Amino acid sequence: MGTALLLPVAVATLRKRWLGFVGSFVALALGVALISATGLLVSTSAGLENADPSAPSLKKLLTFMAGMSGFVSVFVVASTFAFAVAGRRRETALLRAVGATPRQVRLLILGEAAVVSLAASGCGALLGLVAAQPFADWLVARGAAPEGFTVELGPGPLLVAAGVEVAVAVVGAYAAARRAGRVRPVEALADAAVDRRVMTAGRWVWALGYLAVFGAVLALFTTMPPGTDDPQLRDPQNLPVWSLLIDVMAIMAVALFAPLLVPPLVRLLTLPVPLATGAVGLLARQNALASVRRTVSTATPMFLVIGLTGTVVGSTLTFGDARTVQSREALGARYVVEPAGGSALPPGTVERLRALPGIGTTTVRTTWLDGLGGGADASSATAGTIAATAVDGDAAATWRLPAREGSLTALRGATTAVSASLAEANGWRVGDRLSTVLADGTPVDLTVVAVVDTPLSLAEVLLPYSVVAGHLTGDAGPSAAFLTAPRAVPAPAADSGVRITPAHAWGGDGDARSRSDRIAMVAILGPALLYALIAIVNTMMMSTGDRLRDFSTLRLTGGNDRQVLSMVGVEALLTAATATVLALLVTTGTQAATLMLVGHRILRSGPELPLSLPWSAIATAAVAGLGLALVSSLVPARLALRARALDLASARQ
Repeated sequence: MGTALLLPVAVATLRKRWLGFVGSFVALALGVALISATGLLVSTSAGLENADPSAPSLKKLLTFMAGMSGFVSVFVVASTFAFAVAGRRRETALLRAVGATPRQVRLLILGEAAVVSLAASGCGALLGLVAAQPFADWLVARGAAPEGFTVELGPGPLLVAAGVEVAVAVVGAYAAARRAGRVRPVEALADAAVDRRVMTAGRWVWALGYLAVFGAVLALFTTMPPGTDDPQLRDPQNLPVWSLLIDVMAIMAVALFAPLLVPPLVRLLTLPVPLATGAVGLLARQNALASVRRTVSTATPMFLVIGLTGTVVGSTLTFGDARTVQSREALGARYVVEPAGGSALPPGTVERLRALPGIGTTTVRTTWLDGLGGGADASSATAGTIAATAVDGDAAATWRLPAREGSLTALRGATTAVSASLAEANGWRVGDRLSTVLADGTPVDLTVVAVVDTPLSLAEVLLPYSVVAGHLTGDAGPSAAFLTAPRAVPAPAADSGVRITPAHAWGGDGDARSRSDRIAMVAILGPALLYALIAIVNTMMMSTGDRLRDFSTLRLTGGNDRQVLSMVGVEALLTAATATVLALLVTTGTQAATLMLVGHRILRSGPELPLSLPWSAIATAAVAGLGLALVSSLVPARLALRARALDLASARQ
């Protein structure tokens, strides 16, 4: 058969399988839009940072958001294109039966994938240009980006997004095309109804690779000494970043192992189905087991939604609990005064507190230092900017920090106290002279007077407020005040703008940190989850559109419309249940890994946190996924059945 003769076949396939092509187009267009929009934000944020050091790092936040969006979109696009090709095995079998060679089949499928992906990438790039600025405005409105943060348009992120997604789509289609074109015609026709070998060699390699990265990162952080030279590995503030990497690696590994995990899960979940729903449930069960690729492809977006929600929310809550426990253990003050709204105490608050008799008041501000170096090894220095806590008051009475050397009582004048891990990494000792540059560019020399274990609520560097007074850019005032009071402190007035919390009930960094965590979580998860939710609808509609022949067969054997729709609904419910179980497995594993990180790097000598899952977040994600799956499968099935009934009525006339 000549290659030119395949063109009419391609046109006929496009007309018949238009829903699959539309689904592939939508998946890739939205994927390009997501990556290009986040890429534009990342490229624009170069050199920008929030004036408030307590706010989440803009560059880091946008990088995580881009990484998470890219991870989800690439995975969904590859799965969607491979699923679209796998759903055409009957047509491929017929082509092979009439003389098409494996090479011709591959060229046909790759040509279709290239045309669809190129057209979709152009539309996606335009969508990315439109979506970038609204998200930048959202970040500014919530204080995660500086005022005036606007997106600078450029071709680089758009070309990268389009190139990556087109390459992923073609590779995904090529892998499926090779499987379709390799078999003999008779074998292709025999395998058209039942999936047998779903775990390919490439899938094994990638799955084991992600699993190996998961284990390697976890082992690194549970065995690494605290005084490592790399600040990205040493600073406990960066642990959530590495925890997110562990979460993603675990999700990828489970998703790639899904063809092995789905069949036994389906059998387990459907043990009571035949008794409860009769023939409809039995048909749904056998359809899911016979078409493993379809079941895995439709369950994957739902698994991503539930799994990402469970792992990221769970890790965020775990680190919040660890911060709370550690902060309470380290606190020597009896009360903490925080702003009821905003990031700084209202003007005049500190003066009123210090006027109270018999009460010691210590305030804190967070600032940036441009590098910090010196000591016995003059070449030793921290790279780039480093956060520091400026203390105005009695640090030794405010915190119970285990001292490796020196004492916090000496933190006066041009001095500093540094964390034990930072001192070990740079070889600093008490008495060393360190040089740094303040936020406004003023150079200063500081003497190390203490090497202590600092909690997450404090930076790795402590210094007296007198050192930075007058040198803070955009200083809005202290972020909190700590009271060492021998007696009860009077409750503030309702309109005072502050909240006073006893030390035993304090949560670490208060509302400011919780708000920053929520903003970061929404920014990192939001775009990826929205895309995955759309992918659920897209994949379920593609799956339903490819099953019109199955519906007709069921009708010819005596089934009615209600039974067909019931079967489709049970299959959607089964898909959602399978995805939820897989998500619970991966969330449990990542939560256990997060607790290991917390135990080895944060709560080394404190109490252990219990293993707990964010059930409310998981339940919300599961219900949302199930609702979308039911609607996006039942509505197309109902429309298809109605169209079929109209065709039959017209034929009888």
